[in-house]
Amino acid sequence: MENYTKYKLKSNDELSSLLADKDQLFLIACNKCFKEFETVSEPDCEEFEKFARAQGKTVTGSVKVDFLCNKIQTEKKLQDMIPEGTENVIVISCGLGVQTVADMGDKPVYAAANSLNYTGHHGMALTKKSCGACAQCYLNITGGICPIVDCSKSLINGQCGGAKNGKCEVDSNKDCAWEKIYKRLDKQGRLSEFLAQPVQLRDYSRINHKVIQDYVKSVRENRLAGYYGGVHPSENKDFTEHLALQRFPDPEVVAIPLSMHAGAPANPVVAVGDTVRVGQKIGESAGFISSPVHSSVSGTVTAIETRKHATRGECLSVVIRSDGKNTLDESVKPHGDLDSLTPEEIVDIVREAGIVGMGGAGFPTSVKLKPPKPIDTVLLNGCECEPYLTADHRVLLEYADDVIFGLKAVIKTVGAEKGILVIEDNKPDAIELLREKTADIDNIDVVAARTKYPQGAEKMLIKRVMKRQVPSGGLPADVGCVVSNVSTVKAISDAIQKGMPLVERVVTVTGEHVKKPGNYIVKIGTNTKDLIDYCGGITGEDVTVKAGGPMMGFVLSDTNVPIMKGSNGIIAVDTDHTAEQPCIKCGRCVDVCPMELSPLYYAKYADEENWQGMKDKNVMDCLECRCCEYICSSKIPLVTKIKAGKNAVRGMK
Repeated sequence: MENYTKYKLKSNDELSSLLADKDQLFLIACNKCFKEFETVSEPDCEEFEKFARAQGKTVTGSVKVDFLCNKIQTEKKLQDMIPEGTENVIVISCGLGVQTVADMGDKPVYAAANSLNYTGHHGMALTKKSCGACAQCYLNITGGICPIVDCSKSLINGQCGGAKNGKCEVDSNKDCAWEKIYKRLDKQGRLSEFLAQPVQLRDYSRINHKVIQDYVKSVRENRLAGYYGGVHPSENKDFTEHLALQRFPDPEVVAIPLSMHAGAPANPVVAVGDTVRVGQKIGESAGFISSPVHSSVSGTVTAIETRKHATRGECLSVVIRSDGKNTLDESVKPHGDLDSLTPEEIVDIVREAGIVGMGGAGFPTSVKLKPPKPIDTVLLNGCECEPYLTADHRVLLEYADDVIFGLKAVIKTVGAEKGILVIEDNKPDAIELLREKTADIDNIDVVAARTKYPQGAEKMLIKRVMKRQVPSGGLPADVGCVVSNVSTVKAISDAIQKGMPLVERVVTVTGEHVKKPGNYIVKIGTNTKDLIDYCGGITGEDVTVKAGGPMMGFVLSDTNVPIMKGSNGIIAVDTDHTAEQPCIKCGRCVDVCPMELSPLYYAKYADEENWQGMKDKNVMDCLECRCCEYICSSKIPLVTKIKAGKNAVRGMK
């Protein structure tokens, strides 16, 4: 692998000259980027410190920082770190890192490294995947120098002939990018390899690089709005966002898992041969963190056996053959007016209805409605930030009154002062409708949030709307908040107003390879393959089917699995065959991690089975949102490694 490191320590003669009239030195060294991730700590800092002491200089301290040019994280890491008595700050990094440190304080800052004439920006890609900046990436064949960034004319097909004394005719202060490319490749012994490649003229019909540059600039200016990090994947919601809900035909057979929630699986309370009705309890919760399960059809229990499960491999399930009558259980009856119910009664109703978080987490909602600390605000997540999915969007549009009722119920139950419904600005119709319907409700507001993934994660939502930081290892209740999903509160409305347990949900079936995408109301326990077949089946070849969205969804190698309480979508998309390559320390994963973690370490430590290292790097705070994996230049399966690390950390004594 080529080492594209941007800097190296200056020579001893240069360092002697630099330090001639300086003392009381504090050293800041950047752990090098754009190179194979071989070591977690570069040696330059120790080398400089040893040299400085040999020169009779006093070193007041030193620190090594990953990606020093990341201003947000660097400011946090260096806060209050420079000791009293320091007179000069010495930085060992490329020019970007030096400038970052220079902008932070009032101490004189000096560069102790040469930056190797590098003037580009992040844009490394060691795979066939383009970085998205120009749609035609040539970094591998141009020695890591990007013509789009470094050439004033953004020429992709070689020199223009206008360079003078190695300088660009457009900008006399700028080195000719193509001359730099030539010299670097010559030095690396790769010139003949490069010259043997056919000249490829820039295809301006594919993309307007000026538009992209302006777009990237605007994104960078706004990327910290609300919270650090996040990504902007292609939304692909236009397949289904305009399609009204349809009721999927009642299945002849349902296989209802007894584990569709966080915590202990439910225990079956029916037997083979029993006749059951819609809404009848067929599984009793097995602990405090558990949830009951109800029949979604009326009919006969034909089996209680292990069946395939979308996320757990397999699970004990209750198999019911429908009689087609949808006869309601006698327990299904309204619970009265919301004003007449006490918070305790609402919690009992929600618990008995088997309601869990329907955004995917599956945490029992009744537990969330009894927070251990005072709550002042309920945040209702209407972001649906996962690409492709539009289930919650359609719930907002077609069940707005039920959503508002459910939000009122949660506000009352937790004793909050107000509720805030947060909807991303890519759903203007839902924002307009909900604002209209809540205009006369004093304690409910609708907030339009700028679209960014993973905005729907509860910690991100709290930071974005409330400007509050949930502490490491903490819960929303620690900052006075409860967060719920719009489909979840719609289910709460059904439980209170109709007495109906959670027996059906809205599912988006979509993707480039679904013949007839749509949004469907589906009974829990319906076979996923039947749902896909109803939508015309999968078209094309080399397709990946996922339960959920493309970011956090689970790959379904077998679609003969049931729709569950948390099944918000089924997508069929192109399979990505890009091969994993070694980490090059490009820093992208650190740039986009909304929890401000360092995912590159998780990949390295997981491979080394250094579970303590992962714990020390706060792996348990990871949301598994997949931003790091999405942006990774080397296509490392970071989330898989993170999950392995979490499992190992949980097993540590």
